[in-house]
Amino acid sequence: MTSPATLRQRFAPALLAAALIPLAFAVHAAPGGQGNSMQAGEMPAALKERMEQRRQAVYDQAGIDKATQKTLNAAQKEHYQAMQKLRQDYRQRMQDILTDEQQQALQQAMRDVQRDAMKQRGQGQGKPVPQP
Repeated sequence: MTSPATLRQRFAPALLAAALIPLAFAVHAAPGGQGNSMQAGEMPAALKERMEQRRQAVYDQAGIDKATQKTLNAAQKEHYQAMQKLRQDYRQRMQDILTDEQQQALQQAMRDVQRDAMKQRGQGQGKPVPQP
């Protein structure tokens, strides 16, 4: 039988990922660098602080020691940077493939679909979907 410490070690990354998924979607859904002073892919300070607090709570609950936390944090940072690079490369490919008109039409269609999905789930009522 597997010891509890081993189970915690095995499930800690999954718990961490599960705790951060909603925040990752929020960051990904935000139009990076459009109409604000932040660089594309840069995380707002308040969001970054909430993510760090949640991550620490997951580590504490899972009983992850400080050295392992440091290693996991480094891995998470590396993953985040790699994802930012991948998103940037994808955006560039989209710009290379689509005309300006097609890009605008695609962005509007994505906003419309997102707004409709939020309405179906009962979210966003009374809150307008931000326009770039």
